[in-house]
Amino acid sequence: MTLAVCPGSFDPVTFGHLDVFARAASLFDEVVILVAHNSSKNPLFSPRQRVEFIREEVRHMANVRVEDFGGLLVDFCRDIRADAIVKGLRSAVDLDAEYPMALMNREISGIETVFLVGDPAKGHIASSLVKDVARHKGDVRSFVPARVARALEEEMQ
Repeated sequence: MTLAVCPGSFDPVTFGHLDVFARAASLFDEVVILVAHNSSKNPLFSPRQRVEFIREEVRHMANVRVEDFGGLLVDFCRDIRADAIVKGLRSAVDLDAEYPMALMNREISGIETVFLVGDPAKGHIASSLVKDVARHKGDVRSFVPARVARALEEEMQ
């Protein structure tokens, strides 16, 4: 049985994230989507809200569960005996950011990171850009699930 952890802040979850979750679920026996608490980010939505948004969107995936965690990713991975960390990449810029983290995580824990290349049709979707569009009253429904779009609209009023 293989177990992968797909971590991120997911503030908010986008269709790009959902694509990576679905593909990870097809590659591993079990996938834990981990809503991480990133001290360098100021999230719009609480961890509880982000977990709820994601749970609603992945409920049809029998081998996927969603959790949140505030500590080191590798500690969580060790605790649940994860085989791999899965990260989605939209571009070389993402790889430049993720590469040193993957090496650090492997050195600390021995857990490998598996990179999934994002769907090019969704490569322009980033949570930060979605929030920016929403702040300016733009339509974000083509980037995020309907419930998330409504929550963004409410937050930005």
